[in-house]
Amino acid sequence: MEAQNYSVEFDQFCERHYIKTFEKKYLGAWTKTRSDIEEVCRRIDSMLQYKRADLISSVGQYKLVKLDFAVEGTKMSPKGSGNRCILLIDEDIRSVKILLAYSKNDISEPNETTKWKTVIKGQFDEISKIFKL
Repeated sequence: MEAQNYSVEFDQFCERHYIKTFEKKYLGAWTKTRSDIEEVCRRIDSMLQYKRADLISSVGQYKLVKLDFAVEGTKMSPKGSGNRCILLIDEDIRSVKILLAYSKNDISEPNETTKWKTVIKGQFDEISKIFKL
């Protein structure tokens, strides 16, 4: 018996602050890229199983995950592109919420992890408390 796919949604904060940048920069390619991200997230359990997504933390029914992605037509690998999504997975209702979708230009090094955690703390208080960020 095959596992049920996850429902997927982009958080409104992500839409307002990050997606607009990708839409402007990549125009038509972003629509296909977004669709690809949604499709990958529907099967996020497989992505985690085959190490194509990174589990950051797991607390009860919730998982915080980092997923690398490449923009359609750029001929870059997802890892090499510097584009990442931070996902909240709820295993009980089998949902994936895309909290952040950013490039290295949006959240730069050094301390990329510290920077995106700061954004999560500032914008997603409940999530920050669940994972003790």
